[in-house]
Amino acid sequence: MANVIAVIWDCDKTLIDGYMQDPIFKKFNVNAHEFWNKVNEIPLKYKKQGIRVNADTYYLNYFIHCAQNGEFSGLNNQMLHDFGKEQKFYPGIPEIFAKTKEMFSNDPSYSEYGIKVEHYIVSTGFAEVIRGSKLYEYVEDIWGCELIEDEDENGKKVISEVVYTIDNTTKTRAIFEINKGKDVEVNAKIPKELRRVRFENMIYIADGPSDIPAFSVVKQNGGATFAIYPKGDLKAMQQVEQMRADGRVDMYAEADYSENSTANMWITNKIQQIADRIKKQEQDKILSSTSGTPHHLT
Repeated sequence: MANVIAVIWDCDKTLIDGYMQDPIFKKFNVNAHEFWNKVNEIPLKYKKQGIRVNADTYYLNYFIHCAQNGEFSGLNNQMLHDFGKEQKFYPGIPEIFAKTKEMFSNDPSYSEYGIKVEHYIVSTGFAEVIRGSKLYEYVEDIWGCELIEDEDENGKKVISEVVYTIDNTTKTRAIFEINKGKDVEVNAKIPKELRRVRFENMIYIADGPSDIPAFSVVKQNGGATFAIYPKGDLKAMQQVEQMRADGRVDMYAEADYSENSTANMWITNKIQQIADRIKKQEQDKILSSTSGTPHHLT
């Protein structure tokens, strides 16, 4: 019975007010603006030489370079995990996670049909930072970039290799893995009715144009899409309004998930609508398969 409602979140500037790397820059006294300028210049440099560089994930190599040359001295996965505790989340996070996960758990009229809410995070950022944050206890799974370590000359662990990446295009792969079930090969052919999380039971939440591939996959397959922009940021609001006008997102709001905020009400109401639709579908299945009441023949 595929009655899971999946709320799938981007992370930076969707859940986090800024970027998850900000506490790292603060600790090592690195100017974030200058750092990102350097990172963004390199793909452009190689593009002129005819070499393709993934601009979404090149920063991982640069982080390793800085860890190895001492700019981010000793940066390892344990440190990344600890930086998760320093993340600045938007108002209402993680409360909306806890609230929505419990929406139907104590209501037998929904729970008898296996209707439940799950949360997933799909991010181009560091998976280990998210694992170290207060969100981890509320999510079923995380897709993010993974690094492994080596030992430096002093025998201390330091990040050394990239072993898994998520970029703005491969986020769609993660969505298909959620759809089919994370233990199922993503290219396996599975009938829609046997998939663990149907697309029409998904809500994808993110902040901007870089998430258009993920927005498109969810929306074109019957799911719901919602965009977030920082309060008072006119340019960001204009971007998400354009995405709404283009049919990319169903709705957008300021990045505030507090009780009675637009974002909170829209997300919880959409979850309720999906749950009511699933419930009716299940009830209709039962009615259609129930035989008539026996009676005496005259």
